Amino acid sequence: MSIADTPATADTSGGAAMPDSEDPPKTAADVDWFTVMVREHSTALVRYFVRRGPRQDAEDLAAEVFATAWRRRNDVPREAVLPWLYRTAGFTLANSRRKHLDLPVDEVPESGVARVDGDPELNILFDAELRGALASVGERDRQILLLHAWEGLDGAELAEVLGISRSGAEAALSRARQRLRDAWGERMSF
Repeated sequence: MSIADTPATADTSGGAAMPDSEDPPKTAADVDWFTVMVREHSTALVRYFVRRGPRQDAEDLAAEVFATAWRRRNDVPREAVLPWLYRTAGFTLANSRRKHLDLPVDEVPESGVARVDGDPELNILFDAELRGALASVGERDRQILLLHAWEGLDGAELAEVLGISRSGAEAALSRARQRLRDAWGERMSF
C-alpha cells in the first residue's frame, strides 16, 4: 500500500464502494480535508519513518497512518493534525516492530536496551559519544529528545504526541535533556 492508495483516493466518484465498517460516512469536505492533509504532511511522515526504520517500509507505514487518519477523521484535531499523525506514527511503528520480533515470552527483554544496537534512529547518528549517551537514557526520554530535535516539536505539539499536558511535555523535555547531559558528561572521553 502506498500513500496514493489511501482510502480517500480509492473512490471519490460517488460510485458504490464497499464501506469500511469503522468509517463514518464521507463528505466532500472530508475528502478535501484529507487530500490537503496528505499533501501537507506526507513528506514529514515518510521522513519520520525513514529515520526510524528500513527505508523500504517508510511509505507503507505512512500510508497506514493516513488510512487510520481517514477512518478516524472525526477524531483528528484540525488545529493539531501533524502532532496527531506523529502520535499515530509512533503506535504504527511500534506495532510494525512487534510484528517482526519472534521472541518466546520468556526471552522478551525487560527494557528497551536490547533494541538499541540495531536501532536505525541511533545508527544514523555518527557520533559514537552521542549515540552512547542517547542509548543510556530511557526509551521515553530518547523518544522525546528525537521528536524535539528531528521533528522540531515542542510545547503543545510535543504534548499532543505524548498525550500529556503542555506543561507536562515541557517538564518531560527538560528532564530528558538533563538526563542526556548527565549521560553525555559521564561518557566524555576527552
